[in-house]
Amino acid sequence: MNPIKVLLVDDSAVVRQVLGAALAEDPQVRVLAAVANPLLALEPMKTCWPDVIVLDIEMPVMDGLSFLKKIMAERPTPVIICSTLTEAGARPTLAALAAGAVAAIAKPKSNLRELLHDTKTELLHAIRLAAASRPRVAPVARHPLETAAPGQRLVAIGASTGGTQALESVLAALPANAPGTVIVQHMPEKFTAAFAERLDSICAVHVREAGARQLVRRGEVLIAPGGRHLQIKRIGNNFWAETLDGPLVSRHKPSVDVLFRSVAQAAGARARGIILTGMGDDGAAGLLAMREAGADTIAQDEASCVVYGMPKEAVKKGAVARTLALGQIAAAICAA
Repeated sequence: MNPIKVLLVDDSAVVRQVLGAALAEDPQVRVLAAVANPLLALEPMKTCWPDVIVLDIEMPVMDGLSFLKKIMAERPTPVIICSTLTEAGARPTLAALAAGAVAAIAKPKSNLRELLHDTKTELLHAIRLAAASRPRVAPVARHPLETAAPGQRLVAIGASTGGTQALESVLAALPANAPGTVIVQHMPEKFTAAFAERLDSICAVHVREAGARQLVRRGEVLIAPGGRHLQIKRIGNNFWAETLDGPLVSRHKPSVDVLFRSVAQAAGARARGIILTGMGDDGAAGLLAMREAGADTIAQDEASCVVYGMPKEAVKKGAVARTLALGQIAAAICAA
């Protein structure tokens, strides 16, 4: 197998030196170049196009987001954002994910040499995942559907790699009176609140990060907070969303399986489960539980996925009643 060709773009000489050396130790990775800004990256890209780009956001000459948009417009390539995961940095990183980046990992602000060695395993995993992905800028429907079918239903959605784009595409197409929707998107802490805020600004439905305990209402979307599981309980004729701490489930917190299993128990045939693009198998078992409880279950099709991992595993388990292209999912959410 040919090594994965990686281009490292970061204005910190220490980051370039330490990460470049760490990546070079892996025989499955070949570092094409480690450069200080996007303009310097253009030269090595003329002779050898990278399989994966590891990109900082805040840089002189040209910022990472502008470079990312240029790359995605000209030749879509897997890009990993490597930045500090702070509240102040969440919005630009989310903007990068919306623009086509396939992943974001933490870059420490201090003790760089020591801490970047701890980042090596996470970065190598992200690089292998990115190399297997098919990045694209998902078209976003800015005009929501005209009507939504009557009847109270609960919609549960799970997503991972590529999910930020996919969710933006789906939610922006929903009408203001769409069914109450709960979502698990694999995302670090401090990102989910900013992600919900961004979606709320472009959607007719109201999107927010889920709190400790709240009612799921028509026209509202609740996103599981990073680092906490989200589950649904039924009280009378209403559905309530609750967040809780606990161990990793299917290697994730929040876990799609936790959400889907709780929806299967609480909502049964009144629910619709949707699994979108993502690596791994989180959500497959939970979606099967939903289908066995009488829920309608949908998987995003392979052609429109950035990573056809989670949907594929759900299909293999027999958890999926039907497979739809990304552009068809908003209409499916609103169908009776």
